[in-house]
Amino acid sequence: MGDHSLTKIDYANHLLLDQPLVRLPYELLHTNFRAARFTVEKEGSTVKKTLKDSANAALKGGSTPDDVLKNLDTMIARMRGIKRKLSACADEEARLYQQVDTRQKHLNDLQNIHAFEDVKYEQWSRVRLDRLLVDYLMRQGYGESAKALAAKKGIEDLVDIQTFEQMNRVRERLLDHSVKEALDWCTENKKELRKMDSSLEFNLRFQQYIELVRTQNEDKLLEAIGFARKYLFPFRETWPTEHARAATLLAYPPNAGDSEHKQMYSAERWKYLANLFVDTHNKLLGLPSFPVLHIALQSGLSALKTPACHSSHGGGSAGSARSTTLTNSVCPICSRELNELARNVPYAHHSQSHVESDLMMLPSGRVYARKRLEEHARKAGLSDGTVMDLWSGTIVSMSEAKKIYIT
Repeated sequence: MGDHSLTKIDYANHLLLDQPLVRLPYELLHTNFRAARFTVEKEGSTVKKTLKDSANAALKGGSTPDDVLKNLDTMIARMRGIKRKLSACADEEARLYQQVDTRQKHLNDLQNIHAFEDVKYEQWSRVRLDRLLVDYLMRQGYGESAKALAAKKGIEDLVDIQTFEQMNRVRERLLDHSVKEALDWCTENKKELRKMDSSLEFNLRFQQYIELVRTQNEDKLLEAIGFARKYLFPFRETWPTEHARAATLLAYPPNAGDSEHKQMYSAERWKYLANLFVDTHNKLLGLPSFPVLHIALQSGLSALKTPACHSSHGGGSAGSARSTTLTNSVCPICSRELNELARNVPYAHHSQSHVESDLMMLPSGRVYARKRLEEHARKAGLSDGTVMDLWSGTIVSMSEAKKIYIT
């Protein structure tokens, strides 16, 4: 009788991969609420001040009816602007709540499935795989392919294309040597970044400072000094070492031989800033730092991995992965595509043994079931009394094999 515990779904562990699916909409709802509140507070205070000033001026006789009408028109225009911004926030809120409902329904569907053999589980897992593929494509910059896949599968509310599009847009602008979009994002999330002790804003300002110093123009150097006092000096206690490096940069031109300061002028800093932004963005929204598809693959690879998969015998590395032939076993861990991904995952841990009873050890030290060796020898057309080492392909006599007993 089979072990039904192996086919029963463990919901708590099964949904570990789906935490970002639920968390991200709530993080975006929080961000949307902050934007709406900021709009109301900023624009509302301006309207109140204009109204107060107009009323006082009218009472004191310091304004004409035309001035009052002009001020009223200005306030009405501002209020219409507030309405447009709040309408956009309301539409975004409705979209996010729709995502929450769809994702909750998707996860609830799993609760009605009790075993992996259920045909409903295959359908549910295919939807999950599509979600993971869209997430992977967006992270790799294949936005159009990701949107096409999401539209074809009808899973737009189960994926976060807009979030990754915004992230990729800012990242590409950084790679194009522009920090404006990244600084705007920092301004929108200033309070949260401060709580995270993020160095992103300082590094973006530092890069602006570097570009001013790079010119070695006298006017630009004076501008750089003023820029440092305004934007870098507030970070002197938070990032003292980097602040000191910024101060000494004025004494080192771009062609200086000093490796430390030469590195600061390097174009590689733009790649560093792009990666820093992506890491900060994902951390702020509670997203994994690498594709969820990789996490799922590594979980499965760990269940299959053995010490032999990355041994020095038989070419278990990505550069010399064995091709699938009659003399080689088909092992996902040893394949070119997955070998490096599986290299750092832990080995499989099995609580129950499923070792066959007729084990034989060949001269190479490899252990196989006698029945399997004889069956493989028959299919390969080997002479009686000889078998093939499935790992190395060496032909050996069965008399050289030793019986193995499990103790």
